[in-house]
Amino acid sequence: MIRVENLTKYYGKRLAVDNISFNIDKGEIVGLLGPNGAGKTTTMRILTGFLMPTDGECWIAGHNVINDSLESRRHIGYLPEQVPLYTDMTVRGYLDYLARLRNYSKTNIKTRVDDVIDICHLQEYADVFISKLSKGFRQRVGVAQAIVHEPDVLILDEPTVGIDPIQVTQTRQLIKQLGKDHTVILSTHILPEVSTICKRVIIINEGKIVAEDNIENLSSLISGTNRLRLEIKGVSSRVLEVLNKIRGVTKASFYDTYYIIEYPAKIDLRSQISEAVTKGGFTLLSMQTETLSLEDIFIRLTKDQESKN
Repeated sequence: MIRVENLTKYYGKRLAVDNISFNIDKGEIVGLLGPNGAGKTTTMRILTGFLMPTDGECWIAGHNVINDSLESRRHIGYLPEQVPLYTDMTVRGYLDYLARLRNYSKTNIKTRVDDVIDICHLQEYADVFISKLSKGFRQRVGVAQAIVHEPDVLILDEPTVGIDPIQVTQTRQLIKQLGKDHTVILSTHILPEVSTICKRVIIINEGKIVAEDNIENLSSLISGTNRLRLEIKGVSSRVLEVLNKIRGVTKASFYDTYYIIEYPAKIDLRSQISEAVTKGGFTLLSMQTETLSLEDIFIRLTKDQESKN
């Protein structure tokens, strides 16, 4: 649904985006993560047709952003960091106006605007002037304008910046709901945002992609080790003896109520561990993957990138 190949953007002599490539499939919610100035907003502005790249190409729903810009933009809903709202209009009037700009069928505009107001939980404020709304509700109106024309792709740039914690939670829930019907790329430098909403992350630093995967896989890749947290019913000393004998296990430790097992990232020992515990006469109560936090992953990757420069 989104395809980027060798995208590069210079502002004068400053390199903002450095030869990046990635794909986002239909129905994915992907986080574009990076510190301020990493190149996230520039990438999004190129995807939406607001900026032309210095080099490289992009496609939205099969349409080339450079050579077929108008058609590609028909498939995009865009929420910029600074939402361009007409504050002297009511919510309903603003959405009606934008639906008309998008050449939405006149006979269907009212129904669609009502649907979008419901989706974004703006019923109570539909006939209120946008100037009277809080920052959080203005963000919802921003999301509403992005989806009013039923786009295939949603591009959201810092959707929760500057709003209070309750509105942050509500906005994140709304984005997850929208991800059921749209392909979503979400730009943010707020790490919990990505962990909460996104299935996959693209980490960008100094204009370059430094990692791309789901958080669990990135954790294993960076640490080089898989870690499992186990709850096992049995005498701890005997359980540890069994765990340490499993071929491939590099370390097994007991922490009051649970065990941590470590083994190389390239192998999967979960079935062997389960079998060994059962054969040892113990009861396996739970098994779950222990991963590095997204904060740890981000810090390690960006530090590694800085050390190479």
